Amino acid sequence: MTQIPAFSFGHVPSIVFGAGTRAQLPTLAARYGNTVLLVTGKQALQRTPAWPELLTGLQAAGLQWRHVTIDGEPSPSRMDALSSQHREAGIDVVLAIGGGSVLDAGKALAGLLRVPNSVMDFLEGVGPELPYPGPAVPLIAVPTTAGTGSEATKNAVLSQQGEGGFKKSFRHDTLVPAYAVVDPDLLASCPQALIAANGMDALTQLLESYVSTRANPITDALAMSGLRAVRDSLIGWYQGASNQGASDPDAGDQAQHRANMAYAAMLSGITLAQVGLGSVHGLAAPLGAFFPMPHGVVCGTLVAACTRANIRLLQAQQGAHAAEAATPSHSALWRYAHAGKVLVNDMRLTEQQGLEALCATLEAWTTAMQLPGLSAFGMSAADIPRVVANCRGSSMKTNPIVLGDDEVAAILHERL
Repeated sequence: MTQIPAFSFGHVPSIVFGAGTRAQLPTLAARYGNTVLLVTGKQALQRTPAWPELLTGLQAAGLQWRHVTIDGEPSPSRMDALSSQHREAGIDVVLAIGGGSVLDAGKALAGLLRVPNSVMDFLEGVGPELPYPGPAVPLIAVPTTAGTGSEATKNAVLSQQGEGGFKKSFRHDTLVPAYAVVDPDLLASCPQALIAANGMDALTQLLESYVSTRANPITDALAMSGLRAVRDSLIGWYQGASNQGASDPDAGDQAQHRANMAYAAMLSGITLAQVGLGSVHGLAAPLGAFFPMPHGVVCGTLVAACTRANIRLLQAQQGAHAAEAATPSHSALWRYAHAGKVLVNDMRLTEQQGLEALCATLEAWTTAMQLPGLSAFGMSAADIPRVVANCRGSSMKTNPIVLGDDEVAAILHERL
């Protein structure tokens, strides 16, 4: 008989998923009032037909709006300045449409518009870490990339780059978007490099949450569903983008690939928010703070090496107990093996074959999608001790095995 462990599962947004669902945005926004703070990237959305369609729809619904743009990863100072600028405008709802940075900025602004504090008061691991008093402005999150899953999480990741840089979360249950509107058609203009980086981010989040020390039966089911979608569509979407929509027989149905990856990314946001992540994201925080490394690129370049290191240490730990009668395989090894079987779509493999298939697949995808090494962003071997010293955040705490400083340094050396 299967024993279900005790677990908790926090609330998630109301999800509206499917091609063309962006048409519902004016109606959804109007449920909260008349004044919208529209948060987008600098120009990508504005170059698509979705932009005039949105503005026409907002006007037809009788809504007024203010528009702010986010260029690059949001910083605490930028969030403080924008919230101060719009605090007296009576914003009823924040509508954030863009990639992960835009959605994170939307969450931060939703949390700051009705409180007088600087966001530095609430950032984890920075400043006084005051309890967030609320209330937050309702948020509608609309992703235009398939990677971060920010539309389903309660944390706004903010970055301050440079020597004393950091990448930390403003996190609270009231920051979970009221609605996540996931329209795969909005992904049609994603360039190949963005598909690779964000797709590997989603894959990493699904895999790390599946082997997290806090994993539960619900997140397991969601992570597996997401991994199957990644298996079926990430490489095909990437290949199709490289051919500008040409009839590449290996690329498959691009609209279906976009839908699968939008779905996988959304699930990765749900699972990471519930059970945490692992060593890849533990390293991504200092790397993104100290160097101009896009988050998805960090995930893509590290996931194979981190996974292989985790498996090696888990197997060594298993070997140390081999003399014990009927010692079962570590649950994380079974999970890694199961993920490998899923990614190569062959459930007949043994556990060892599944582990080998997982590592081989991750390495093959990293190479095929040309994810650059860490040195491409200015990192050198001399920087490794500083990164190692700053990687022990919340994500490392749910990694399936504790990585020592030497193991972490070896991963970074490998991926320079």
